[in-house]
Amino acid sequence: MTRSTRVVAAGLQLLVAGPLFAQQTTSFTVGSATPGPGKTAYGAISIPAGSDSATNIPVAVIRGVRPGPVVAFVAGSHGTEYSSIVAMQQLIGRIDATKLAGTVIVAPLLNIASFEQMTPHINPIDRKGMNGGYPGDASGTQTARVLAAVTEQIVTPATVVVDLHGGDIDEDLRPYSYWFRGGRAAQDSAGLKLALAFGLDHIIVSDVDPSSPTAGRSLSGIALVRGKTVLVAEAGRSGVVAPSDLKALVDGSLNVLGELHMLDRHVTHVAKPVWLAGAGARVAADSAGVFIAAVARDTRVTKGQVVGHTTDFLGRPTGDIRAPIDGLVTFIRGVPSMWPRATLVNVAPVLSGPGEWKVSRP
Repeated sequence: MTRSTRVVAAGLQLLVAGPLFAQQTTSFTVGSATPGPGKTAYGAISIPAGSDSATNIPVAVIRGVRPGPVVAFVAGSHGTEYSSIVAMQQLIGRIDATKLAGTVIVAPLLNIASFEQMTPHINPIDRKGMNGGYPGDASGTQTARVLAAVTEQIVTPATVVVDLHGGDIDEDLRPYSYWFRGGRAAQDSAGLKLALAFGLDHIIVSDVDPSSPTAGRSLSGIALVRGKTVLVAEAGRSGVVAPSDLKALVDGSLNVLGELHMLDRHVTHVAKPVWLAGAGARVAADSAGVFIAAVARDTRVTKGQVVGHTTDFLGRPTGDIRAPIDGLVTFIRGVPSMWPRATLVNVAPVLSGPGEWKVSRP
């Protein structure tokens, strides 16, 4: 038996047996949502005021009628990634609790202030990113308190964590998912099966060292470190809520439930995914000004190729932006405004195959 065969076999065992399947109990609570078997409950996780203002994380819990996994779908870490937020709202109504095995937690919007104030990338209350500070701190600023509550009430009870994103309001992004690998055969294979089941044909391979002190800083990272099956999927771009992106995210999420035998749903795996390496290489702005893209998202480029131009506020040219490596433009800036350190383009290397898990250790 080859290593890849062992990995798939181990993943199948993880998906269909063992601790992934918790027995149904008469109650299951997340925040103020406590559904009985065969019911959907709506509520919120209350985040008390601390050094800054209080907030609430909206949450729905869908409780099945048979034993099964606990799957958490989380979106809105970045509150202007609208497609993933709206898709998760729609997902709630697409799941029939009376036909469900296990439990589904849906948290469509973690970063309320970002959404309400149309602030990309960060929480405007404390100016911190809401996907880089896990496991959080219940005595910290609002972002840290939110992440502590998500860790305790969503990540901890879940056996599968699906983290949904999309192009932020300034990012013209092509849809893709991530296969996060930590070198544990069963966990890695289970994650791969969900990535292939989700249905996005571009998959970024991200190798993580679970022993690294920084491995658990993102939602996907903390879930991986704590032994959960992990999937990240992204669709949506530049503030546009396109039906095709909503469909990709909703159908993909339902496919996850079908793959886990939580719903009776036929799932067709992606047959020939395009494999991309890691997060890719980004080019950031070195000054404020205007950015004009010269290529579209999903374009294959070569190192040094011009992908955009910059000007000052009077339209006078200030430079060309060039691809930092050979690869695929996974996203490019979708708006003209730029500021120092703003990402202008991201290029990911295209792989012939996913290869073996490998990380560099000091």
